[in-house]
Amino acid sequence: MTENTPLRRGWTTGTCAAAATRAAFQALVTGAFPDPVEVALPGGQRPAFALALAERGDGVAQAGVVKDAGDDPDVTHGALVVATVRPGAVGTGIMFRAGEGVGTVTRPGLPLAVGEPAINPVPREMIRAAIAEVCAATAAAGDVIVEISVPNGEALARKTLNPRLGILGGLSILGTTGIVVPFSCAAWIHSIHRGIDVARAAGLDHIAGATGSTSEAAVAALDGLPELALIDMGDFVGGMLKYVRAHPVLRVTIAGGFAKMTKLSQGLLDLHSRAGEVDLAHLARLAAEAGAPAALVADIPAANSALDVLQRAQGHGIDIAAVVAARAVATAAAVLRGTTVGVDVAVFDRAGGLLARTPVVRS
Repeated sequence: MTENTPLRRGWTTGTCAAAATRAAFQALVTGAFPDPVEVALPGGQRPAFALALAERGDGVAQAGVVKDAGDDPDVTHGALVVATVRPGAVGTGIMFRAGEGVGTVTRPGLPLAVGEPAINPVPREMIRAAIAEVCAATAAAGDVIVEISVPNGEALARKTLNPRLGILGGLSILGTTGIVVPFSCAAWIHSIHRGIDVARAAGLDHIAGATGSTSEAAVAALDGLPELALIDMGDFVGGMLKYVRAHPVLRVTIAGGFAKMTKLSQGLLDLHSRAGEVDLAHLARLAAEAGAPAALVADIPAANSALDVLQRAQGHGIDIAAVVAARAVATAAAVLRGTTVGVDVAVFDRAGGLLARTPVVRS
């Protein structure tokens, strides 16, 4: 792929599940599988999918679609999403079941009730619409049991936040538009939101968003936080704070390494390298603010990295991490201005040692 080649979009697990359901239900009703099978997306698009699985039995039909996530680094890329459809009792409508590799909700705070299969609301609506289209074309009854499965889904789910969210046994069937936009990391943002929902439903008033596993373990030990309070924020500090603004808790801590918190201190709310690099000139100004000698300040713009700057400052007894933390918490507090949410920042070294901690700011 060349640098200027547009990234290829893909399809959500919800889209694949809806397409597989339509194919299976149509085969159950008519005896023939549509291949390829069309499905309607929430935005009105009608993509078509080849079937990777098509089997019929006595009172049952099964179809499968392989998920293509496009150029997005999605854990479910290449997974087979299978719909198994059976007639339901008259008047029961559409009933959803979790098959192999699809999780079950075990904690409150998610958009599905405890005990429900982890097939999210928009994919459910897409599945209902797919079944309704077949019913309209064939005059079939819409009483049907839809079981969605993802072979190997339980192993794949261990690479996601599902276990922490209380979604056990497999993956969630996700999607709001039906389309995967490369590097939008929509699934990660979704997990952040659901993690906050679960923490609030559990009555927690203090949550911590961490940029990585080291800072997460460090802030959990520092503040004695339970696992439910820990939000795997990654680079998406803005996504977390904006959701907290609309779904408030008493206090949110932002925990991360020196380089990531430097980016936050620069005013960046997406800490990924694609959104911006560490500004060494900015660090030079902060070093001067912290009382660094002029020679050190002059050398910082030519430093190799943020870590190099930190080590140089420490060598001169300059607490640059404290100034970074103070600027970072100001960036975060600006997002939460006008709310009752308090925010603080903890900066850790690569071994999880605390470099700096701000007071809680309420703006």
